[in-house]
Amino acid sequence: MTIRLNGDPADIPGPMTVGALLAHLGIEAARVAVELNLSVVKRGLFDSAMIGDGDEVEIVNFVGGG
Repeated sequence: MTIRLNGDPADIPGPMTVGALLAHLGIEAARVAVELNLSVVKRGLFDSAMIGDGDEVEIVNFVGGG
């Protein structure tokens, strides 16, 4: 299935949760914020929020510094 990931088309293996997508991409869930179809997904919902064909996902990494 095809989604839009950070503005670019991306093929992923079937419908999956936000948490499963992060694991598939090798991204640590505690270090990112995720927006699904213009709505922020609370971290507690990563394992239940489903991503479907054509959905738009934005993943933002937290960066420390000073």
